[in-house]
Amino acid sequence: MSDIATIKIGNKTYKYPVLKGSRGPKVLDIRTFYKDTGMFTYDPGFTSTASCKSDITFINGEKGELRYRGYPIEELAEKYNYIEVCYLLLNGNLPSKNEALVFDNELRHRAFIDEGLRKLFDSFPRTAHPMAMLSSAVSALSAFYFDHLNVKDDKDFKEMAARIIAKIPTLTAFAYRRVLGIPIIQPDIDRYFTENFLYMMRAYPGGKMHRNIGKKAPREISKIEIKALDTIFTLHADHEQNASTTTVRTVASTGAHPYAAISAGINALWGRAHGGANESVISQLELIGNIKNVDKYIKKAKDPDDFFRLMGFGHRVYKSFDPRAKILKKLQDQLKDELNLDSKLLEIAHKIEEIALNDEYFIKRNLYPNIDFYSGVILTSLGIPRNLFTAIFVIGRTVGWISQWMELKKDKKAKIARPRQLYTGA
Repeated sequence: MSDIATIKIGNKTYKYPVLKGSRGPKVLDIRTFYKDTGMFTYDPGFTSTASCKSDITFINGEKGELRYRGYPIEELAEKYNYIEVCYLLLNGNLPSKNEALVFDNELRHRAFIDEGLRKLFDSFPRTAHPMAMLSSAVSALSAFYFDHLNVKDDKDFKEMAARIIAKIPTLTAFAYRRVLGIPIIQPDIDRYFTENFLYMMRAYPGGKMHRNIGKKAPREISKIEIKALDTIFTLHADHEQNASTTTVRTVASTGAHPYAAISAGINALWGRAHGGANESVISQLELIGNIKNVDKYIKKAKDPDDFFRLMGFGHRVYKSFDPRAKILKKLQDQLKDELNLDSKLLEIAHKIEEIALNDEYFIKRNLYPNIDFYSGVILTSLGIPRNLFTAIFVIGRTVGWISQWMELKKDKKAKIARPRQLYTGA
């Protein structure tokens, strides 16, 4: 039986059940609060509000803990590839060897794009941001697979989910190549998910490969590169009820097409305060320019009258080290030489990290490095341009969004999202 909380307003008292989940804080069930009291609760940014029940992802921000379906992110990043993690999020359990092979094969064959949708990219100017093209293309997918509007059974859910997960990397690669003005390369079903994405970015007609960095351009994609990007996808796969996931659930609650909900999530993720932060980190490292300038910018960051803010530090949820950041830092250190990481940017980043982790100003405010602080340098080493960083986030996060969409659609008690307000107008 649930605990009961008593709230007293004036001379009246009201009782509400206290719900307990399998992990995390207890939740006060106030669904009848307005009906009972005639009052709303006021919670800007929903910092103290649970909008749903979910068994997909759990975060303990104080302890720096992140779990998918109960599995610690550290274990998943080390022992499993991204496709296995996708299977886990969609199905609730890790796949057997055969299940992983079948799922992998399905994604390879669903990666191709209808020729009509491919032509959509020709209509965009080459100056268009990849995220603008990507969100538009995903929204257009709803026209090609309109029947997904009425998915009903588990088989339909999983077919719809596999289709969008498989096609997002292809659409991202198409957007990238449109910006460069080079021919589009179709998926290669003989390549694993992450390798295939890098192939579609780098290949030219005839099979020649290129990398957008350095003077030595390897003709083939290395296992190290695949592992690095695969890990980034895994770390981005889901993150509980963040802004873009909440956007997906909100649009889903209206009965909109699942791909329209994903498109909305892409646009929410585009914001610099959300998925666009790692792009800002690289820009800031380049702005600092030299390790000699770090102290000056640290001083600016600590000055309350200065508009400068240190990017890649602090997190809305984590009040200790971001567990994803720990994994990427370790990966960054391991791959420093193999991936030819930018030594100048690394030097500046390491200096900032060293100061921040030992400075009382940052420690007192829980401003620890987050995932964005490390991911940008690794993505740069993979030859991925800065304006594609957030699209990489989209590739990883799509499975989380569609898993959350499926969970909401299967919840018979789910209602259309309709927050209240504190009116202050005339």
